[in-house]
Amino acid sequence: MTLDYSGGFTGAVAELADYEKAGLDIVFVPEAYSFDAVSQLGFIAARTERLEIASGILQIYTRTPALTAMTAAGLDYVSGGRFTLGIGASGPQVIEGFHGVPYTAPLGRTRELVEICRQVWRRELLEHQGRYYQVPLPAERGTGLGKPLKLINQPVRARIPIVIAAIGPKNVQLAAEIAEGWQPIFYLPERAGEVWGDSLAAGSALRDPALGPLDVVVTAPLAITEGKDTADALLNALRPMLALYIGGMGARGRNFYHDLACRYGFGAEAGVIQDRYLAGDRAAAAAAVPDELVRRSSLIGPAGYVRDRLEVLRGSGVSTLNVTPMAGSPGERVRLVERIRDLAGDL
Repeated sequence: MTLDYSGGFTGAVAELADYEKAGLDIVFVPEAYSFDAVSQLGFIAARTERLEIASGILQIYTRTPALTAMTAAGLDYVSGGRFTLGIGASGPQVIEGFHGVPYTAPLGRTRELVEICRQVWRRELLEHQGRYYQVPLPAERGTGLGKPLKLINQPVRARIPIVIAAIGPKNVQLAAEIAEGWQPIFYLPERAGEVWGDSLAAGSALRDPALGPLDVVVTAPLAITEGKDTADALLNALRPMLALYIGGMGARGRNFYHDLACRYGFGAEAGVIQDRYLAGDRAAAAAAVPDELVRRSSLIGPAGYVRDRLEVLRGSGVSTLNVTPMAGSPGERVRLVERIRDLAGDL
């Protein structure tokens, strides 16, 4: 699950012990333009024993590749080998608007960052002369005093798992080629094959067998309820978030989530959502979100229905389910984790 600390970080982490006992395998900590994820992941590592921890995600532009590698090695060390490095490009609004860094060449930078991280974790002298990163820095670009160095500490693992968040065709192909895992957003299993199948196949054809099978990590809001009215209310509660991404998370012509909705076949609806959202009518934008997208990208309904959806997800290639328990109390959320574990275990 993704850690929701909107009600307080310390309290949310205190709940993790109960989730851990309930069978939660891994917790993702987001990093948008909130508190950094790294300090919180270290805190979680100290408060848990078995639970794996993951960044969800570290943006590739906000740290040098070597610092990303050092950070991942450090988190893997303090957690005893329980860390997964989740990375992604984010978008121009955050990268240029909050960090003041040009949003350029996400594909090339991601590939080089992954190469550099793995060099650092193998404790090799770091020498990388790529298109986007040159280490050591060439003499004509600095003082000329830089020299190849290797990580001082011995990492717990020479290969820390990397999960790449991606939805564009070329980004998904890259994830399938070089990463241990791939994390899409708003995953619609019935349409995933036609949207991403060719990209996954092309990337997998170039994949190093040593990486193992690609771990497909899919996020879904979760609520198990027998009441139709309750389920409908929970589904409607998801609409504003979908409208935010499809309508407002980027300018016209540069909104990756809008593009995804179009590729899913919701082009007309996506246009209406964007028009209404950018005009300031967020309620109307939320009302325009297609029912199919809301329902099929979530796990909300009776236990039998949720179990059927799990089968559909697994059949589409999903191997890790990242749930967002929708319940009012910590105890209810823990019970949801227990129930989804039981339902998944029956498949």
